[in-house]
Amino acid sequence: MRAFAGPLPPPEVLEHYNQVLPGAAERIIAMAESQHEHRQDLENRVVTSNIEAQKLGTILGFIVAMTMVLGGMWLVHEGKDLAGMASTLAALTSLVGVFVYSKYQQQKELAKKTEALIPRPDRD
Repeated sequence: MRAFAGPLPPPEVLEHYNQVLPGAAERIIAMAESQHEHRQDLENRVVTSNIEAQKLGTILGFIVAMTMVLGGMWLVHEGKDLAGMASTLAALTSLVGVFVYSKYQQQKELAKKTEALIPRPDRD
C-alpha cells in the first residue's frame, strides 16, 4: 500500500495512470484544479458574507443606539428626566460594552493565532 498527501499523486503515479488509461493524468490534474477553484470561490463567498454581516450589524446597532439616545432625549424634554437619562445611559453603556468586548475577543483571537505560529519550548 502507498499513501501520499496533497491534491495530486506523485509524478510516477500519474505516469502509471497514463499507462493504464491514456489521458488520465491530465484529467486528474484538471480535477484538482477545478477543486482548487471551487474551494477559493467558497472561501471568497464566506469572507464577503461575513463582511456584509458585520456592516449590517454595525448599521443596525447604530440605529438602535441612536433610537434609544433620541428617545431618552425626548423623555428628558417631556419632563421624564429619570427615564430619559436611564435610556440614554443604557444606550451609551451598551455601545461601550460591545466595543470593549469586541476588542477583548480580537486580542484573544490574535493571541491564539500567535501561539499557533510560534511554538513554545515547553510544549516540544
